[in-house]
Amino acid sequence: MKHLLSRRNWLGGTTVGLGLSHFVSLSKRGEAAQEIVPLKGRINQSVSRWCFAKIPLDQLCEFCKRLGIKSVELLGPTDWPIIKQYGLTCAMVSSGTPIEKGFNRRENHDWLVAHYEKMIPMVAEAGFRNLICFSGNRQGMDDEEGLRNCAEGIKRLLPLCEKHNVVLVMELLNSKVNHPDYMCDRTRWGVELCKRIGSEYFKLLYDIYHMQIMEGDLIRTIRENIQYIAHFHTGGNPGRNEIDETQEIWYPAVMRAIADLGYTGFVGHEFIPKSPDPLASLEKCARLCDV
Repeated sequence: MKHLLSRRNWLGGTTVGLGLSHFVSLSKRGEAAQEIVPLKGRINQSVSRWCFAKIPLDQLCEFCKRLGIKSVELLGPTDWPIIKQYGLTCAMVSSGTPIEKGFNRRENHDWLVAHYEKMIPMVAEAGFRNLICFSGNRQGMDDEEGLRNCAEGIKRLLPLCEKHNVVLVMELLNSKVNHPDYMCDRTRWGVELCKRIGSEYFKLLYDIYHMQIMEGDLIRTIRENIQYIAHFHTGGNPGRNEIDETQEIWYPAVMRAIADLGYTGFVGHEFIPKSPDPLASLEKCARLCDV
């Protein structure tokens, strides 16, 4: 992710059909708070904190609460009390582990297991459910060895996950643009890992932006594999910016397909706003997904 503030560091135009009355400038947003029409909520929406890091967390939470975004995600324990003050959840908890060093290498298993053994009870005690994890980079490793190693390491944590009702969720990331050499870079590989682990306490984070880059065919892939998906991320391609008509993915169609499947989890916005008013961008994109 080639941005001044990248997610890697954080972890370790037009308004067709939307109604300009919804988009209030930051300077007037406090005065016009009552003018925001809440989302319908057929899609449970969340926002990734790192993408809006320049906005104080309290301000972001207040805005999300008014709009009807129910979660601020990819947060660690120090920020959980703040979002709870606003009645929000953390739909995907940050693990604090590096993307490049994951479960695909056995030499990582002991320290990863020790780390997650501390995190899982904390996540449960806070009332959250999904905890992110990563495959790690290939470094010359083939798919089969990576699958075996990931399954072996993650299975060590499943009894604790089951005890605390916490789901480990491995993110699908592109290895073409943002995360060179990342192993879990295709839906087929991630689904095969889910099948080998065979537990409701391990699923996938289907990042729509990343999978558009790697394989496309988004709606068909989501429909065929929804049982393995615990969470979604958005982002405009190319550029990972606003998910509006300036890029190639038509998000309302993708969101309708997800909603029609009866999906009750969250869709987390993980785009980098280009607009000088990032909260206006968030509102616009949230309404595009409010199908």
